Amino acid sequence: MASPMSANRFLGALRDEGLAVVQVGDWSTHNRNHKGPWGPVHGVMIHHTVTRGTAQTVRICRDGYESLPGPLCHGVIAKDGTVHLVGYGRANHAGLGDDEVLRAVIAERRLPPDDEATTDGNRHFYGFECENLGDGEDPWPKVQLEAIAKAAAAVCRAHGWTHRSVIGHREWQPGKSDPRGFTMASMRERIADLLR
Repeated sequence: MASPMSANRFLGALRDEGLAVVQVGDWSTHNRNHKGPWGPVHGVMIHHTVTRGTAQTVRICRDGYESLPGPLCHGVIAKDGTVHLVGYGRANHAGLGDDEVLRAVIAERRLPPDDEATTDGNRHFYGFECENLGDGEDPWPKVQLEAIAKAAAAVCRAHGWTHRSVIGHREWQPGKSDPRGFTMASMRERIADLLR
């Protein structure tokens, strides 16, 4: 069981991993904490945005939209590998997911199929939205994939977690497809290499 890092420690962890970080507005206090607790935290969740263009993507992830207020994640990972911090605290990114998946993440063991949506993931996961159309054709530049791995590794390193604490949205919530265009198994391998 882990308490969330402070915003400053989160920023420092990302920079220590060698990432280029942009702080967007009042990111460190921009959250949905009034809707419920954030923490204990147990892992990192990776998403794709279904958007094109970094400026628009960052704006949407920071502000959200009418049916889903922002922030929609903690950091947006752009095509060029830059991490844009848009919120810190509870964020509307994970939604309801499978309690058995959460138990597997906590135990850092193989994930079971996600076949129910009963557990509040916004409370328990750091979230990174990654700029991509999510159509299986939009490319994932090498620098972006490296940044995704580094961002996840930074959080894992700070909490003493392994690569098994990193999951894709599609592994958490039935019906989700993100991230699409690379496998989470290959991403976890990248993260494991960084944590060695």
